[in-house]
Amino acid sequence: MTPYSSQANLCKRPILTSSPPKQIKPESAPASQSDAENRPEPNPVPSTAAFAPEQAEQTPSKVRGPASRARPRRRHGIVLLSFLIMVILPSAVTGWYLWTRAADQYASYVGFSVRKEEVSSAVELLGGITELSGSSSSDTDILYKFLQSQEIVRRIDAVLDLREIWSKPGPHQDPVFTYHPPSLFTYEPPGTIEDLTEHWLRKVKVYYDEGSGLIDLRVLAFTPDDAHAIAEEIFDESSKKINDLSAIAREDAMRYARDELEEAVERLKEKRRILTEFRNTYRIVDPEASIQGQVGLITTLQNELASALIELDMLQGSASSNDPRIQQARRRIEVIENRIDQERRKLGNGPAAGNDNGEEAYAELLGTYETLAVDRQFAEESYRLALSAYDAAQAEARRQSRYLAAHITPTIAQKSEFPDRPLQLSLVVIFSFLLWATVVLVSYSLKDRR
Repeated sequence: MTPYSSQANLCKRPILTSSPPKQIKPESAPASQSDAENRPEPNPVPSTAAFAPEQAEQTPSKVRGPASRARPRRRHGIVLLSFLIMVILPSAVTGWYLWTRAADQYASYVGFSVRKEEVSSAVELLGGITELSGSSSSDTDILYKFLQSQEIVRRIDAVLDLREIWSKPGPHQDPVFTYHPPSLFTYEPPGTIEDLTEHWLRKVKVYYDEGSGLIDLRVLAFTPDDAHAIAEEIFDESSKKINDLSAIAREDAMRYARDELEEAVERLKEKRRILTEFRNTYRIVDPEASIQGQVGLITTLQNELASALIELDMLQGSASSNDPRIQQARRRIEVIENRIDQERRKLGNGPAAGNDNGEEAYAELLGTYETLAVDRQFAEESYRLALSAYDAAQAEARRQSRYLAAHITPTIAQKSEFPDRPLQLSLVVIFSFLLWATVVLVSYSLKDRR
C-alpha cells in the first residue's frame, strides 16, 4: 500500500460528532493478571505531522446555543422619535410653507461702476496743473457702503413707498418673505426705518468685486415692475451720490484755488506799491532806462573831465601862469565837475548820500531796485500760477469728471426665480439631519462613558 492510499483511508474515517464521550470511571487496580492482559491496548498516537489536523478535528469542543433575536429597546424608540421631530417634521413644514404659502418673487439685476474722466482741459495743458479728482477705487468703496445704508433706504422709500411694495401679498399670508414690523400684536406697516433697512438687506443683495471695481445688485419684489422700479431708483440715487462727491471735491479745490489767487493778488499789489514809492522817491519813471542813461551821461562827463585835465596840464607846461587859456581850462574843469555832481544828485547819489564820489550810494540804490524788481517778478509769477489753477478748477467744475457707468441696465423679469424652493428645502433637510446626527452621537457617547 502506498503512502497516498493510507492517507486516503484515513480521510474516509468517520468524523466524530461533537457529543462528549462517555466518561469511564477510573478503577483502583486491575483485579487480576488476566484482566490486565485482556484489556485492549490504547491506540498509539500518530507521530507524523500529517495526522495533526485529523486529531484536532476529533478534539471535543463546547457548542454554543442559537443566538437570541434582537429586541427593540427604549433608546431605539427615542432615536426614531427624535428623527421624526428634528428631521421629518421641519422638512415637511418647510416644504408645505414653500409650496403653499410663500409668495413668488421677481428679480431685477443691475450692474455699474465708477468711471473717471481722463481728458485734460486746455488750461491744464498750458499751465501744467494736475487733475483735481481723486481715484475711482475710493469712490466705489463709498458707494458700496452707501447702498447698504439708511440714507438710500430713506430716499427710495420717499419716492416708491418700499413698505407698501414689500408687503403686497400680506404678512398674514406670507409672514417670512414679506415686510412687517416686529410686533407681537400686529403685522401692519409702516414700522421704523431700522426695520425697513433690515428688510432692505434681505431684498437687495450687493456684490462688489474689489479687483475690477464692479458693483452688481439683485433686487427682489413681488411684481416685475416693482423690482425694475427699485433697481432704476437705486441707479439714479447712486449716480447722484457720485455727483455729490465730485461736487464736494471740486468745491474744495475751487475754494483752495480762490484763496491762493486772492493771496497772490494782494502780494502783487503790495510789491507794486513798494516799487512805485521807490520810483517817486528817486524820481525814476523807467528805472532801467533812466539808470542806463544817467550812467552813460556821467561816464561821458567823466571822459570830458579827463580831457580837460590833460589840456590844463599841457598849457601849464608850455605857457605862463598868467595865460588866459589856463584860466579858461580851469573854469571848464570846474563846470564839468559841477555837472557831474548835479547828475548824481538827480539819482539821489550825491556826496551827501555817500562818499565824495558817490559810488557806494549808487551801488546801494541799484541793489535796492534789483531787490524790489525780483520781488515784483516773483509776485507776478505767483499770480499767474494761481490764476491758472483757478481757471483749471473752474474748468473742472464745468465738466463731470466722475460718473456712473452701467454695464447692466435694470432688467425686467418674466418669471419668478425666488424663493428657490428646492434649494431651500434641501438646505433645511441637510442641516436638520446633521443636527439630529450630532445630537444622537453625543447622546451615545455620553451613555458609553457611564
